[in-house]
Amino acid sequence: MENTSENSKSINPFTGDRKKVFYWVLAILILILCFFIYLSIRLGNENERQAQELSSTILQLDSISGELDQRILTIKELGGEVDTLIKVKAQLEEEKKQLLTSQKYQQSLISTLRGKVDGYQELLLMKDEEINELRAMNDQLLSENNELKVEKQELNQSIRQINQEKSQLQEQVAFASRLKAEGLTVYAVNESGRERASEFRNRHISQLKITFTVSENKVAPIEGKTLKIRVVAPDGNVLFDVTKGSGTFLFQGREMFYTLDQEILYDKKSQLVTLYYNKGSEFAEGNHQVEVYTDDYLMGTGTFVVK
Repeated sequence: MENTSENSKSINPFTGDRKKVFYWVLAILILILCFFIYLSIRLGNENERQAQELSSTILQLDSISGELDQRILTIKELGGEVDTLIKVKAQLEEEKKQLLTSQKYQQSLISTLRGKVDGYQELLLMKDEEINELRAMNDQLLSENNELKVEKQELNQSIRQINQEKSQLQEQVAFASRLKAEGLTVYAVNESGRERASEFRNRHISQLKITFTVSENKVAPIEGKTLKIRVVAPDGNVLFDVTKGSGTFLFQGREMFYTLDQEILYDKKSQLVTLYYNKGSEFAEGNHQVEVYTDDYLMGTGTFVVK
């Protein structure tokens, strides 16, 4: 038995050393496995952190992009310059596109863009101040414009009132400057030159002599006047003979016949006017009306009676 034991020991002289080596190798393998597990966990954490940073950066850029759109719209409505903001917005969108498509340089881009966020936000604050200034200017311009509108309305009202007063004054002056024919008398002149006034017979008439006075008027201008005389028979017809100077004229837009006319130079002073009308056919018996017109208004009237 002793020999057998001794033989066994002599056969496995390195059994204990092999076990030690095995345990050391096993320990090293465990350490390596632990190291890889640690690296895997760390890499997973790093990827998760990077994904969170990417998501956070994208959200920030989206938010800034939306705010840029609002500033562009507001400033444009207020009449400000938006070219710079439009360029910044285009640059930001290009950076977002690169961030989403460039995996190789994504981490570097994230760091760069996160650094730019503060600059974008500062730009937005500057544009907010610009918007406030534009609003203040617009409010001031609106206030001034409203004041100008009120002043314009008041001015237009004053002008209308002045024009109305001027028109009324012109009407008053025009009315006051009208000439008057006063003391109109009609005479029958026979062949021997004898005159009969106001009432007479056909046999007494060779001519009609019409006299009246154009009264003094200091308001009327000095100018030539054409007087139109109408002799209206009892039946309403006007004595009319072209060979004796009869014609037509417009009175208040209506054409009227006149018996004879006379040109005078009016110099603001009273003056006597005398006209003659040669008898043609017999005059109708009854009351005759004589009317004197000038410049589209009636100066005066008179009558005579044929018996």
